[in-house]
Amino acid sequence: MRNRYICCICLVLFISCATKESDIQLNEVQVIGSHNSYKIPIEPPLWDYLYELDSAKAMSLQYGHIPLTEQLDLGLRNLELDVFYDPKGGHFINPKGLAIEESEGQEPLAFDTENKLGQPGLKMFHIQDVDFRSHYLLFKEGLEAIKNWSDGHPDHTPIFILMNTKDQKVTGTRDPLPFTEEALNSIDVTIKSVFGDDKLITPDGVRGDFDTLEEAILNKGWPDLSEVKGRFLFVLDEKEAKINRYLKGHPSLKNRVLFVNSKEGNPEAAFRIINNPIKDFDYIQELVAKGYLVRTRADAATKEARYNDYSKFEKAKASGAQVISTDYYIPSQLFKSDYKVIFKDGTYERIKTQ
Repeated sequence: MRNRYICCICLVLFISCATKESDIQLNEVQVIGSHNSYKIPIEPPLWDYLYELDSAKAMSLQYGHIPLTEQLDLGLRNLELDVFYDPKGGHFINPKGLAIEESEGQEPLAFDTENKLGQPGLKMFHIQDVDFRSHYLLFKEGLEAIKNWSDGHPDHTPIFILMNTKDQKVTGTRDPLPFTEEALNSIDVTIKSVFGDDKLITPDGVRGDFDTLEEAILNKGWPDLSEVKGRFLFVLDEKEAKINRYLKGHPSLKNRVLFVNSKEGNPEAAFRIINNPIKDFDYIQELVAKGYLVRTRADAATKEARYNDYSKFEKAKASGAQVISTDYYIPSQLFKSDYKVIFKDGTYERIKTQ
């Protein structure tokens, strides 16, 4: 009798584990990730110079991150990468910030000693000439690092990667090259040069036999978590003009790598970026209930960290948004603060039903 009782317990536990593995869909997870994930802090002499010009702007830039693979080791499952178009190479060499430091009588830290900025291809940093230090100056190099990490951790929860295409003109800096249709295509090409289809969650894969991606999301939903472990989901975090440029010739994102931040009601709508979980709390809840993936923010521009303000993070968690971005998965090393964004159990990912 005792043996039968033990067998029954084991069977129940097995069924419970199997259910957990196969019945959870991708949109039922909630993960914490980093904002501008590649960024190395502006070194002090240049930051002091910027502070004298515009203290508020300088303070908003006073953050940085550990290397991408170390973030993944901690358990973060969302990264955000900014790219600049540079098909010939050399457009961003010798950033002006280095000369500014020298003019202030300071010797800059070593920078781009391997002349990576001289190579053709997408570059990865925050602001040209000003906030230019990056763990990976080449977009492809950053992708290779996280691909190698993933190969060593094949059962990891899918990693959400948001992409900004930087071509904003900033007064006093060199003008970046515009993100034309060809430039946007180069993002797909670069990603595919590193990741095989078996490492990606793509719009085609989610759409399946439905006519549009949105129909698939609203009717079938996202894949089971067990089907997409070890994969990456890329999102173009841009406004309508660039999204339409990326969609040209690819209705409902057919044959595209990136999902896009299109408003619900559009055929390609599936992933929404809603940055303020306090102001848009109800809206985020509505989107999540319908089946969309949503990314929101726990903090911005260093403000929450300076005042140890967790109100956005608490609302972000409660909203059900699947992706929560922060600059402070570990406390700041640049100013005094205990602010740290992490779930109560000490992890950066959880099942939302827990």
